[in-house]
Amino acid sequence: AKYAFNKSHAEAYAVVAYETAYLKYYYPVEYMAALMTSVIDNSSKVSEYILVSRSMGIPLLPPDINEGVADFSVSGGGIRYGLSAIKSIGKSVIDEIVRNREENGPYTSLKDFIYRLTNKEINKRSLENFIKSGALDCLPGTRKQKMLASMELVDQKNREKRIDIAGQMSLFDFMGEEERSSYEVKFQDVGEYEKEELLAYEKEVLGVYISGHPMENYQDKWKKNITAMTSDFNVDDETGEAVVRDGQNVIIGGMITGKTVKTTKTNQLMAFLTIEDMVGTVEVIVFPRDYENSRAVLIPDNKVFIRGRVSLGDEAKGKLVCEKIIPFDSLPKTLWIQFEDKASYFSGEKELFGLLEDSDGSDQVVIYLKKERAKKMLGLGHTVQADSGLLEKLTLKYGKENVKVVEKPIENGGIIKYN
Repeated sequence: AKYAFNKSHAEAYAVVAYETAYLKYYYPVEYMAALMTSVIDNSSKVSEYILVSRSMGIPLLPPDINEGVADFSVSGGGIRYGLSAIKSIGKSVIDEIVRNREENGPYTSLKDFIYRLTNKEINKRSLENFIKSGALDCLPGTRKQKMLASMELVDQKNREKRIDIAGQMSLFDFMGEEERSSYEVKFQDVGEYEKEELLAYEKEVLGVYISGHPMENYQDKWKKNITAMTSDFNVDDETGEAVVRDGQNVIIGGMITGKTVKTTKTNQLMAFLTIEDMVGTVEVIVFPRDYENSRAVLIPDNKVFIRGRVSLGDEAKGKLVCEKIIPFDSLPKTLWIQFEDKASYFSGEKELFGLLEDSDGSDQVVIYLKKERAKKMLGLGHTVQADSGLLEKLTLKYGKENVKVVEKPIENGGIIKYN
């Protein structure tokens, strides 16, 4: 900005571009942290940068009341999530948490954290959000234990405060140290939340997943088949354009996180789906014919690819009009079985067919002859369901090195792949 006042626009742009490239190359963690801070109120954009950071090998760390600040910051080679991104946590609260920490040292326990802050700064709701976000993971106990104990500690603190104001003496004033400890609020032996629950809480209070993603085990399959991400449907405030174009045919993939079924004027059912991928969500319109054909798989948490047509209106985010739905586990596969040579295949052909005959599916089988370097595709009468049961049976017979399943990408029909 300082150059823009004194130099030409071209020269100013060149200087900024050079400095940006320099930072990105030599200080990638600091660069990505600064980028995330610049879009801290845009969870979809933050999710994109999280994906980029992870692909660069930069870990994303949860917010931390003993180390974090309002913005995204650098911590031990990773990026620490900004405290101001936690839902319902104001700047004044964060400033007080940081000030108290700097003046009185790190917070040592859940009780210490609650007692060192006033009710104005920490109430039950904000405390819940701190726990759900992972900001209190630096303190002893699991998130589930802290959640169960936190409300009781807040109530205990409020009771003690009322007694102090009234100038009264409590039961604790007459007890010895050993007796007092028996009345302290203790963590229950309840373990930790399941991974899915932890992630759901993080998404609830941060707008993004921190400690993982429900789609992370499907990331390679997702990348290979999509031609657009959900964030590509966002309309830019300045240009008024999105990455995708109105009427463009694209393939997206993700899990179903929302579904609304409506009845049309002709008394048919259609649906509005919310599809969530690694970077955000988008609405998908499913008209009656496609809904009827795919309603069995259109259930919450199911992971699907959807081919469709982009619809950009006057809203801040476009939609996708569904043309085809393909569940993640229904992608076509090819089963390869390797034999040493032609003779060994023909001598064992009858036995192989016997192993395949009980498997009913549409996956093709290809025989590879190692010596001849030749392949033979079995006909439609020998298609199978290349599932774990069949693979286990074939691996036992032919060896792991001779049995392989190759998943075919979705037929794109001329759609440009997403890079």
